[in-house]
Amino acid sequence: MNNKIKTEAVDHLIDAFLCLETKEECYNFLEDLCTVNELLSLSQRFEVATMLREHKTYMEIAEKTGASTATISRVNRSLNYGSDGYELIFKRLGKTP
Repeated sequence: MNNKIKTEAVDHLIDAFLCLETKEECYNFLEDLCTVNELLSLSQRFEVATMLREHKTYMEIAEKTGASTATISRVNRSLNYGSDGYELIFKRLGKTP
């Protein structure tokens, strides 16, 4: 884990997420926490990660998601060299390739 993000404030945010129980609660919290653009950017990155795992090309991903190649590259780097956070979520969602 990147020690730069391990702070008391981030711990509190994670605790808040962990106490949510329903999709509706998540929507409500995210709507209060994030701007529309921030939330759409996060969801776009997750969609990019999903498509990269499906071996879609950068061009296909950019066309479908509207993500820039810089964003696609950043997500790809996280998939290949990150902390395996995406992989854990994909496994739990049953999205293993």
